Amino acid sequence: MIVRPPRDAEDEQIYEVNRLAFGMARDPRPEHLWSNQKGKYGLVAELDGRIAATLKVVDYQQFFGGSTVPMGGVANVAVAPAARGHGAATALLDAILPEMMDRGQCVSALYPSVPPLYRGRGWEQTGNYEHALLRPEQFASLVKPGERVAMRRATEADLPALHDCYVRFARTVDGMLDRSTPAFELKKVLEQDIVEVVPGPDGTVRGYLTGRRPEGDNLMIDDLIADDRETALGLFANLGRWAGVVHQISLRITDPGWWQLLVVLPVFQDVRNHPWMLRVVDLPAAVAARGWPAAAHLTPTSVDMEVIDEHAPWQAGRHRLTVDGGKVICAPGGDGTVRLHARALGPWFAGSADTAMLRRTGLLEGDAVAARVLDLLTGAPRLPRMADSF
Repeated sequence: MIVRPPRDAEDEQIYEVNRLAFGMARDPRPEHLWSNQKGKYGLVAELDGRIAATLKVVDYQQFFGGSTVPMGGVANVAVAPAARGHGAATALLDAILPEMMDRGQCVSALYPSVPPLYRGRGWEQTGNYEHALLRPEQFASLVKPGERVAMRRATEADLPALHDCYVRFARTVDGMLDRSTPAFELKKVLEQDIVEVVPGPDGTVRGYLTGRRPEGDNLMIDDLIADDRETALGLFANLGRWAGVVHQISLRITDPGWWQLLVVLPVFQDVRNHPWMLRVVDLPAAVAARGWPAAAHLTPTSVDMEVIDEHAPWQAGRHRLTVDGGKVICAPGGDGTVRLHARALGPWFAGSADTAMLRRTGLLEGDAVAARVLDLLTGAPRLPRMADSF
């Protein structure tokens, strides 16, 4: 088996492997062909002169602690039917880890179809990607804003302000992408059926709705983003006005603030989730890139960590995590007081699991008091979210 970068002339073979794996359309749209996609790179496995497996990495920036961390989004991991059982997928994962490290992508996220495959290479379940299925009448019953919120269809001139509105929100929720890399084209949002903005002063956008109206009686809302309570209530009121026109609204849950604190709905709700996994690829670089808001409130301290990671040996071994003057630095050294397995690094870094959880699952060992500092830094446990699938 040969693992190598793909060639443009192999678009059709690559698409066919992915089509069979994921049930895609027989006739691809141009944007689905490998060579036409922006902000990505990847590898293929060749077996007996044919493409046997594929793996794509998309260049993203992911918010943690209010700062963007370079992230490699692993996608399109697909193996041709005849090539399964030959280790093609694991060979691609083994080869892509050093590639991501060399490119400065210090963490990696993915949406797993086969979680054991990725757990075996150091990824672990970390965050949620959720949709709630609701009737429009439920939105109509919510508290109304103090006065009607003005909305209008977005134009191309609104796109920078719309993106600013998104970023203001996204930096406050760990796991969100900043949507600034070449993989995102701002103008594509205007292709959606619904792109409604709430104008603010001086050309700003206070909030917006984006979504799709497919055939049938459903409405699919991708983003409901708002700067404040009144704007959010105005956007919800807009969804309530679909009562009698659509049977169901699929609403992507982005902001835990409005979902948990503003939307008063029946106790039992139909929420569909596709959990995503995270892996730390380069621990010192990831620590340097992440924001650590709690560090400003901690007295100078340090934690000695030993990382067990056979698939990313460049970060295996002993590290000293130092907190001083509001900054957090990870450097080689220390006595390995706390031992973390590769799978523990993603949930710890994202704050989705505290050290007690990691200890109970066998992913962390060592001094419990020293490990508690790791929880104080991330505020664990807390639920990271993503609002983009790939």
